[in-house]
Order: sequence, then C-alpha cells, then structure tokens
Amino acid sequence: MSTLARHDAAPRPRRKVRRLAPYFRPYLGRTLLTVTLMLVITGTLLAGPALAQVGIDDGINAGDKGVLAMAVIAFVGVGAIGWLAGYYQLYLSSWVGQRVLLDLRGDTFEHLMGLQLGYHERTPTGWTVARLTSDIEALNQLVTDGATSLVINGLTLVGVIAILFAYDPKLALAAFLILPPLALGTAIFRTLSARLYRRARERNADVLAALQETLAGMSVVQGFGHEKRSAEEFSGVNERYRRANMSTIRLSGIYFPSVEMLGGIGMAVILYFGARRVLDADLTVGVMVAFLGYMSSFFDPIQQLSQLYNTFQAAMAALEKIFGVLDTQPELGDAPDAAPLPPIRGDIELRRVTFGYDGDAVLHDLDLHILPGQTVALVGPTGAGKSTLAKLIARLYDPDSGQVLVDGHDLRDVTQSSLRSQLAIVPQEGHLFAGTIADNLTFGRPEASESEVRAACEAIGILSMIESLPGGLDAQITEGGGGLSAGQRQLIAFARALVSDPRLLILDEATSSVDLRSEARIESAMDSLFAGRTAVVIAHRLSTIRGADRIAVIDGGRVVEQGTHDELIEAGGRYAELYADWEALPV
Repeated sequence: MSTLARHDAAPRPRRKVRRLAPYFRPYLGRTLLTVTLMLVITGTLLAGPALAQVGIDDGINAGDKGVLAMAVIAFVGVGAIGWLAGYYQLYLSSWVGQRVLLDLRGDTFEHLMGLQLGYHERTPTGWTVARLTSDIEALNQLVTDGATSLVINGLTLVGVIAILFAYDPKLALAAFLILPPLALGTAIFRTLSARLYRRARERNADVLAALQETLAGMSVVQGFGHEKRSAEEFSGVNERYRRANMSTIRLSGIYFPSVEMLGGIGMAVILYFGARRVLDADLTVGVMVAFLGYMSSFFDPIQQLSQLYNTFQAAMAALEKIFGVLDTQPELGDAPDAAPLPPIRGDIELRRVTFGYDGDAVLHDLDLHILPGQTVALVGPTGAGKSTLAKLIARLYDPDSGQVLVDGHDLRDVTQSSLRSQLAIVPQEGHLFAGTIADNLTFGRPEASESEVRAACEAIGILSMIESLPGGLDAQITEGGGGLSAGQRQLIAFARALVSDPRLLILDEATSSVDLRSEARIESAMDSLFAGRTAVVIAHRLSTIRGADRIAVIDGGRVVEQGTHDELIEAGGRYAELYADWEALPV
C-alpha cells in the first residue's frame, strides 16, 4: 500500500487560519451579526451571579421584597434574551460554516482537476478522497461551533477575572493560585496534542488509501485468493489509526480531569477563605455566592477552550493537508500569454523530443511528423514509449526538451482547453461514469442531440445493443460500467469519442479488451471514425492497424522505422519481426 511523504515541519496555525479567513469574506454581514449575538450571549452569562448577589444582599438580607422581585424578574429576562440570542447565533454560525466548507471543498476539487496527470498517478486515490471528505469534515466543528466557543468562552474568561477583582482583589488572588500549574499543564497539552492530532490525520488518510486501493483492485484480490491477506493488511493499517486516536484520547484523559481537580481546589479556597470572612463580617453572603458562581463560570470556559483546542488541532492538521493540495502548482498551467488554438487541421510534429518520468528517460531525441487527416499507428515492444508519446500529443505532459507542435503551434503556447476541446482519447479501458448511457456518450459534448448520439452508436455498431437494455439510452449504469462486458464498455467509449466530433483522435490500445467479433465491428467503423480527422493509434493487436496510412515503430524511445504495412513487411526490419511474432501467437 502506498503512502505519501509526511512533512516534519507544519505551517504555523495562525498562518493557516489566516488563509481560511477569506472564505468568510462573502458572508461578512452574517458573520458580524453572529459575533454581535455572541457578545449578547456572553453578557447574559456574566449577569447571572451578579443578579444573585443583588437578590441576596439587597433583597433577602435587607428584607426588601421589591429588590428581590426585581432581581428574579431580571434573572428570567436575561435567561430569555440569552436563549433567543443563542438560537439565532447557532443558526447563523452553522449557515456561514456550511457555506465556507462548501466553497473550500469546491475550490479544492477544482484545483485537483487542474493538476497534471502525473500528480494523480503519484498520489493514492484514497489520500485525495480524504482531502475532500474527512479533512473537510474535520473543519466542520471548528467553523460552526469552534468560533462560537472561542468568542463566548474567551470573553467569559476575561469578564470573570475582571469582575472577581472588582468584587474583592484579595479573594480573587487566593482563588487564582491554581493558575500557574494550570498554565503549565495547558502548555504541555497543546504541544503534545498538536503532534498527536497530525499523526491521527495521516493514519486516517492511510486507511482511506488502503480501502480504495483494495476495492479498486477487487477482481485481482479475489482472482489471486488474496482476500485474507488483504484483510490482514487493512487490519494493520486500521490498527495504526486506532493507536493514533488512542494516543489523543489518553492525553485528553489526563488533562481534562486535571483541570476539573484544579477547579475543585479553587472552589475549596473560596469556600474556606470566603466563609471565614463572612463569619468575620468582612464579606457579604451575596458576594461569596457570586464568587462561587463566577469561579464555576471561570473553569467551565477553560475546559471548553481546552476541548476546543482538540478540535482546533484536528482542524489544523486537516487544513495542512488541504492547503498542501491547494499549494501544489500545476506543472502544465497555461502560459501567461497563451492563446486559444484555432480550429486545427491536424498537422502534428514532434521535434527532438526527450521525456522521462522522475529522471528516467523514456523518449530520446524523438522526431515524428503526422500530416493532417492521416492515421498513424504507433507500434513497438512494451515500455518503448508509445503511450508516453500519445500523452505528450494530448499535452498531459510537457517534454523535458524539444517541441510538440499542432499546426505549427507549440502546445506550451496555447490554452489547454482549446486543445482538449478538439481531441478525444480512447484509453485501453474505457471508463464509464455512474449515470445513464446517454450521459456517458455526451460526456465530451453535452450539447449533442439525440440524433447525433444515435448516429454515432450506429456507426460503431452498438445501437441495437443499447436499445436492448431497459431504458435504452436512458439505461442507468454504475461507476465503471458494472453489468456491461469489457467489450461493450469499450464500444461505448468509441461512440463517446465519435459523439465529441474531435479533430484529433488518440486510441491507446483501445481494442485490446474487446473480443474478435467486437474488434471486427470496430474495424468496419474505423472509416467513419477517422474520416476527416488526424488519428494516432497505439495498437496491441497488429491486425487492427494494417490499413493505417503510416506505421511508426517505436523502440528504445526512438522512431526506428516508418512506412505502410506492406512497405515495412517488405523491408524485413523491426516491424516485420514484431508482426511475425504477433502472427505466431495462438488465437
């Protein structure tokens, strides 16, 4: 199972939060209203003990029923205001938070779509899925509840300290003797939890990557009887994720009860010294009751903020991964002065092209010229560079040196969208998406009419097959085309390419997964498929390319022979050897 390299040094949390802030800007009005409601809620929380003090000292002890009644009415009124403000604040903060997550997920997905093919080939799909699912969800509690908790509990903490010193500085200092050990414990907790939560996010991504990899290769797993071993491997990855989570739980299990214990000590200090001063008539009962109430309000925010720090660490670890994706710059971005590619004639030229993956050269100083409307087949042994050459023509990669030109335009000087809108690729395995067959056929050209779709299916020879399915063109298929044979899926991929009406067509061993009968059906449709188009065909079955205008033999990353089928057979060179080897294979 693959994993990605970890970063030892993470960006500072403040920087990550600052990068998240622009996502709140479109909703600034609602955000400011939410903050205002938070201030109201904080005020109602701080008013309670003070009203109790007034009711006891100026009402009960003074024997003034009017003051007592006013204190009770004010207490109820403050509670009602707090409830109403809390309701609207929760609604608004959740609304803004969900909008922020929606925008962030959309931006991340859009950025992923713009990254080059090499990124997706290097990155396990499970890791990418984790960025858009579990990592975004890890931010949910922070942006919806976390900001609320931070503002309300932070202000409550500051307010309690100010009120206690205003009531009685000596008793406040005695109560706050527990602050130094609390601050030390919190600092240790913050340092350890940051490291542990980052590890937990990485282990979670490992689980998703292992799950996706196994499910995607289920046919291979079952074909080799690998189910038990795969389950054991997944169990190991899952166990490492469990251990990472348990490390955070153990740390919380030590820290939070310690905060409660220190809170109990603080209350005991107030009870002892406060009661003695009440007995000495140096302190009123109401003030001591208010002190107890505020001290309870003091430790509650500390616990809430400490719990928020757990949420914050999980969110920061997730943000680190998400921004890691957003910071990945596309290697194939449009040049600042890139111009749209005009409607192409199909003149393709590769000049002294050298290209390699991770420093290992695949193509060496290769030259190839394809004339407009020509069908050129690329043949050669496995690993010779045929598919790589096709990817360079489609600009899925850029050459390390040399040029790839279409109609004389260097592909690095034109916009990618203008190139891709004029070409179609039929890969070795025609991937189908969940939805209707019609949705898949119009994938490259959504505006295509039903008559155009039917004409393309008729040309490929699959219209009757499609019409035999329940719903015909509206038949629902699952991801990957479950329920259809490999040949049927590939034929639909051919029809999809034809519907898009490309100027340039690339077939990358596109007939390798179809049976001989389907291949014969495709061959008979090649004339309509290639008519008026430049076509590059990578062939596994050499029988399918005998009618090509030109055959280029690729070997060792270079073009070693070119010509028609008959010319190359007569020459008795590398192609003749390959063709003889292919004919000798059992049918």
